[in-house]
Amino acid sequence: MAIEKITSSQAPAAIGPYSQAVAAGSFVFTSGQIALDSASGNVVAGGIDVQTRRVLDNLKAVLSAAGCEFTDVVKTTVYLKDMNDFPAMNKVYGEYFAEPFPARSTVEVARLPKDVLVEIDVTAIKK
Repeated sequence: MAIEKITSSQAPAAIGPYSQAVAAGSFVFTSGQIALDSASGNVVAGGIDVQTRRVLDNLKAVLSAAGCEFTDVVKTTVYLKDMNDFPAMNKVYGEYFAEPFPARSTVEVARLPKDVLVEIDVTAIKK
C-alpha cells in the first residue's frame, strides 16, 4: 500500500520532518495542528476558544486537501495545556463535529509547541 503525502497551503507548513497528513489506503492521519496562522506562521492571539477555532480551521484545510471533511473523522486526540480549558475547547469543538461524533481522547500535557494552549490531530476515512 502506497502512502500519499497530503499538503494544504491553507494550513501551516510542517516545521520539521513530518507531513501535514498522510493517506494510507482509505485512512487519513493528520499531524497535530496548533493555533498558527497559515499566512504569517505566528500563533493567533487569544484564549482557548480562539486557538481551538484556528486549530480546527487548520485541520479542515488539511482534511479538504485529502478529499475529506469533519463528517469523515473517526478519531481525534486533543492535547490541552490546562484541563480547566476543557469546557471552552469542547464548546468550540462541538461547532465543528456532528453526530455521530468521532471517538476522542483528551489529555493535559506539560507543554505544547510554541506554548500554545491546544493541539489536535485526527484520523479520517476517505469515502
